Amino acid sequence: MRLIIAEKPSVAESIAKVLGITNKKNGYIIAKDYIISWCVGHLVSLASADTYHAKYSKWNYQDLPIIPQEWQYTVNINTKKQFEILKELIAKKEVTELICATDAGREGELIFRLVYQKCNCKKPVKRLWISSLEDSAILKGMAELENSQKYDSLYDAALCRAKADWLIGMNASRLFSCLYHKTLNVGRVMTPTLAFLTEREKEISSFQKQKFYQVEIDCGDFCAISEKIESKTDAEKVKQKCLGKTAVVQSVEQKRKTEKPPKLYDLTTLQREANKIYGYTAQQTLEYLQALYEKKLATYPRTDSNYVTEDMKEGISELIDIITQKIDFEVTTQNIENIVDSSKVSDHHALLPTKSIETANLSELPAGERNILKLLLYRLLIAVGEAYCYAETNVLLECEGTFFKTNAKNVLQKGWKDILEVFQKTLREKTKKESEIILPNLEKGQQIKGVKSSVKEGMTAPPKHFTEDTLLLAMENASAEDFKQIENAEKKGLGTPATRAGIIEKLIKCGFAERNQKQILPTKKGFDLIEVVPQTIKSAKLTAEWESKLKEIEKNHILSQNFMQEIETMLVELVKSYENSDFVKNISIEKEIIGKCPRCGRAVYEGQKNYYCSGYKDNPPCHFALWKENLFFTSKRKTFTKQLAVEFLNKGRVKMTELYSEKKDRYYNATVVMQYTGEKYVSFKLEFPAKNVIEKET
Repeated sequence: MRLIIAEKPSVAESIAKVLGITNKKNGYIIAKDYIISWCVGHLVSLASADTYHAKYSKWNYQDLPIIPQEWQYTVNINTKKQFEILKELIAKKEVTELICATDAGREGELIFRLVYQKCNCKKPVKRLWISSLEDSAILKGMAELENSQKYDSLYDAALCRAKADWLIGMNASRLFSCLYHKTLNVGRVMTPTLAFLTEREKEISSFQKQKFYQVEIDCGDFCAISEKIESKTDAEKVKQKCLGKTAVVQSVEQKRKTEKPPKLYDLTTLQREANKIYGYTAQQTLEYLQALYEKKLATYPRTDSNYVTEDMKEGISELIDIITQKIDFEVTTQNIENIVDSSKVSDHHALLPTKSIETANLSELPAGERNILKLLLYRLLIAVGEAYCYAETNVLLECEGTFFKTNAKNVLQKGWKDILEVFQKTLREKTKKESEIILPNLEKGQQIKGVKSSVKEGMTAPPKHFTEDTLLLAMENASAEDFKQIENAEKKGLGTPATRAGIIEKLIKCGFAERNQKQILPTKKGFDLIEVVPQTIKSAKLTAEWESKLKEIEKNHILSQNFMQEIETMLVELVKSYENSDFVKNISIEKEIIGKCPRCGRAVYEGQKNYYCSGYKDNPPCHFALWKENLFFTSKRKTFTKQLAVEFLNKGRVKMTELYSEKKDRYYNATVVMQYTGEKYVSFKLEFPAKNVIEKET
């Protein structure tokens, strides 16, 4: 008998359905030849520091660095029941072989292996490696099960990632919290990402706007403009000199240019696009995509590839035909070679819809899932489209000693942009259309007499605040500049496509950053942290190098021991560097007041788990608090951010969008009203324009 272990119940049920297994028990599904069970995320994880020694329950500088000689693991208390079920199933004499059917990626491998090892299992293991939950993909995967040892290096990389995060998070957080007498959460990837945010805000706040001027000459059929001029007086002089005079054509350059279609989506590019178009957070996009995957409508979500393999060409052609019928749009060409490159597909190919869309009623999908699927459908059609071709004309003119430029762009072949326009018409938002500028036939030496002239005023613009879109791009390209000259160098980035959404959410949950509509802004707490941690910890370059080395471990190019030794050496040196340091003794980080307590009027501060009244130690104490882990908001898939807390304290109500309804499985907008009568707990209610109170929860 074989025991199949999936990552979650829904995936286990999909496999069971394909194999014809229907006998459901408590925590597993059983048949004559198979038992199918599941994990619930990470059932087993690295043990906390106090597991190694009771003294580590308190944070002391003298105990650092904490580096386990033999790593210990613990069963997560919230999922212990399912672990015990798995342990019992694994121990059954009838079970002769295990099949690892967790997600086909680094973390999926880690989830299974830690359970396997915690149960002291020695039974042989096969690996189910699939990129889709379609029936055909599962059947093919089960027929082509691979030896688990093939993925040993993937497990090594995953375990190194977990240990590195534990070591840096545990030691650096304790180190700087002890030094500054304030809880400071430090993360291997989180802190460098926060450094991006704080650096950008410093650039914006220090930016000095400057006016500039340009002179424009009107040549009748077209206009041309000068370079920027700092002084308005100088610009006026140029204007007067040119007014009514003759402009002479110095050069006319014509080039034919082409733009290839954009590549297929990997997870990060999809998250960026969904944020840009729909305003979805990276985490929301991942959740919608995961739901589509489990409904067999999309392929495996956590991919970093933009291509498909050679053997998929025929299937892609069939998929395109299904899509065109589904959206009632005819595609004249299929340049499938655009998206085929087996060498650029490692674990999983690019994101694709599946053939299951043919029979699915897409209108019944929740709005978020439907929009993400729409992106996948159109991106495939766009990616196999013809190139976009245009003619570019650049003209240089001279008038009274000043040079002026103009250019024009004339479309020769719309290609893939035809399909893009069709997609844009499906969106509610208005999209910008490219306007063509038509220039008359101009030749070198041609004179244009009696030109008109005017002065145009402009202002230099500061850098833009990070949005989820641009922050994901910055994380993906972290330190790329340092390595682009190195031939065949791995792309260095912060985190992976699978982890970046979680990093952003953790920054917000810990109070280091907050959302302001689409913008992601660092908080005072975030600035405080970046101010005190050294370059070693907040260096994007170093962390990106580590991420690259994890990829090398996956490929068996470097040893995991060497990577871990590098981390440990860095931590020892970091702790030692503060041994005789007294520069922090006089540093005091003031607590930020985020509002007034509605009960007693005292200041409200942000804590690790809540936003609390400063009078909690007074006699009598004030127990007012707004908890970050609030059931009302978590059930609606919202994070109780500092920004929300500020608005509730100031106004008592907040207009919110994209609130999730578990009952109806859809998203909606409403006003959330805080209700506080002075008692121990705060409650919230929903208000709609047409109806007053719809729902009330505590």
